[in-house]
Amino acid sequence: MSGSRPDYLIVGSGLAALSFAALMSRRGRSVRVIEAHEHAGGYAHTFEAAGFRFNAQLHYVWNCGEGQTVNRFLRKLGLAEEVEFVRYDPQGFDRMRMPGYALDIPGDPALLKERLFALFPRDRAALAAFVDEVFATAEELDSVPSPVTPRDLLRAHRFRRVVRYRRASLQDVFDRFDLPLPAQTLLALQWPDFLLPPARLSFFAWVMLFVGYCRGAYYPKRHFEHVIDSLVATIEAGGGEVILGQRVIDFLFAGDRLTGVRAEVVDARGIGEGERVDHFGGEIICNMDPRAAAAIIGPERFSKTLRRRLDYAYSPSNFVAYLGVEGIDLRDHGFGRSNLFHTDEPDLNRAFTQMERHGDYRRPSFALTTPSLLTDDTSDCPPGTQIVELLTVADFTRFAHLRSSNIKAYNAKKREVFESILRVIERDYVPGFGERICFKMLGSPTSNLRYCLSPEGNSYGSDMSPGSVGPGRLDHRSGLPGLYFCNASAGYGGFAGTIWTGSRLYEELTGDRFLDHGAG
Repeated sequence: MSGSRPDYLIVGSGLAALSFAALMSRRGRSVRVIEAHEHAGGYAHTFEAAGFRFNAQLHYVWNCGEGQTVNRFLRKLGLAEEVEFVRYDPQGFDRMRMPGYALDIPGDPALLKERLFALFPRDRAALAAFVDEVFATAEELDSVPSPVTPRDLLRAHRFRRVVRYRRASLQDVFDRFDLPLPAQTLLALQWPDFLLPPARLSFFAWVMLFVGYCRGAYYPKRHFEHVIDSLVATIEAGGGEVILGQRVIDFLFAGDRLTGVRAEVVDARGIGEGERVDHFGGEIICNMDPRAAAAIIGPERFSKTLRRRLDYAYSPSNFVAYLGVEGIDLRDHGFGRSNLFHTDEPDLNRAFTQMERHGDYRRPSFALTTPSLLTDDTSDCPPGTQIVELLTVADFTRFAHLRSSNIKAYNAKKREVFESILRVIERDYVPGFGERICFKMLGSPTSNLRYCLSPEGNSYGSDMSPGSVGPGRLDHRSGLPGLYFCNASAGYGGFAGTIWTGSRLYEELTGDRFLDHGAG
């Protein structure tokens, strides 16, 4: 197994890595993917418990429409007819709820403005100007070339919004248009999609996702597991390998060139079994977190510029509840092909700080999604049951300390977070919801580290603050011969973002361009 030398040795099986490997395998190149976990897919992997099949982190996706990034990628692989997507309700794909206010986000910006005007009639002009600015900024971002330098932007008058907002947070733009706080909160209630509040979130990151979902919010017709299985099958059909249960512990050099890795065989719990395996490849594609990889390789091997780019902050981590319910049809309570975003605290910056920094969930803000209602495929749950997943922010340091020092306190804190959200669900949405829960599994930031080797339990690699989104962001170039980064922190996170990241690296190494390079 370790004796052969594939064209591309790929460390990690996250979605960016699988995308790259599938494209290369389809092209006829030899690839080997090695993964520490028992499942391929990174945060996109699916696990089974008590007859339920839960995706680890993904909930809904964008950029899957005809001609968009995901569609172009699947067509390149010949999978567009095999891997299909169901669109969320375009009249209201995200339901935003806070005390005294309710807003369903539609796909049509004109309808969005009408709904905002009805809620805030005195602020019509400011709201109209803000929504128009958001969609105009999205159009500019769509046309920015990739890669891009600051000089490119400063020379191009057509990128005036890109230049204006390049260092802006979402809160900065809310303030610029003087939007009322409740309107800000309703528009920014997708914050669990970033794990950042308006004051810390890049305006560009918010625009790309918000407008992306308006253009089409989707869920895989046969669930996320089918997406991952299809990519693995493509890799193997081309003669490639996806090897599970091997964790990289060292990088191997011949002179200055990286030529391979040393892996430790681990069991399903991630515990080493004592066996070591060396793998070599023509090029090494690193789907590991770049900071973590650089720490193993030795920071001194990288240039000062690369070391600065590697000094990024990780995105915050999260708490997630995986639930099975029975004896109830959630469609009777208004759930369907949409997500619910809720906050008890009307100021999202304050809500985020209270939960993340202080561990205070008495006035929670969270996301609720119902995968069982998003597609007609019922293979993810036993007959007569439905799946519900809950998500909110959680601080890694707090949970890691509790887990290592007092496991009872750790479990109690997880229950506390869950019960605070449960009270809101029973109060505002589904009376007696707790009595219908037949399965419950609670994940914390340490779960992210354990099952996905995600440093500090981060949710999206490097965070999406204003300083981290733009031309200075780390990309595939490591500066070391034989090594390329292919990870959310060296590209972009999320479903469409990681597929784009893997596809762009494929294009760079082959010259075979199939993405829309105006859209990025």
